[in-house]
Amino acid sequence: MPKAGDAAPDFRMDGDNGTIALADFAGKKLVLYFYPKDDTPGCTTEGKAFSALQAEFAAADTAIVGVSRDSVASHAKFRAKQGLTVALGSDEGAVTEAYGVWVEKSMYGKKYMGIERATFLIGRDGVIAEIWPKVKVPGHAEAVLAAARALA
Repeated sequence: MPKAGDAAPDFRMDGDNGTIALADFAGKKLVLYFYPKDDTPGCTTEGKAFSALQAEFAAADTAIVGVSRDSVASHAKFRAKQGLTVALGSDEGAVTEAYGVWVEKSMYGKKYMGIERATFLIGRDGVIAEIWPKVKVPGHAEAVLAAARALA
């Protein structure tokens, strides 16, 4: 996983509203949040929390992109069903691996690969300002907003 102070790994992926690339956010702050699966309880709560604060993030000159390995069609259904307003990127593997969030997980003794919920705040200069690994959803979007506001 990259560290705060590292250049953000470059990315380009499909989104439910077109291609999303790191270069699209040059000169802006970017919240890149990774979540495991569309339309699951924790991921829905997180997406709704970021969507509810989207105007405040915009006022802080900060864009928000949620990323999972779900398809573009799945993202479109998820956004429509849950009323999400944040952009959602569909990663085929390169982005989650570059950001170090594709990890071995365990449930009921069974090991599998999946996305670790994590958030990266990227500054206007393309450098990672802050990372939240192993995110707990309650209060997370508010904490990220506070950090985005504090970042020049």
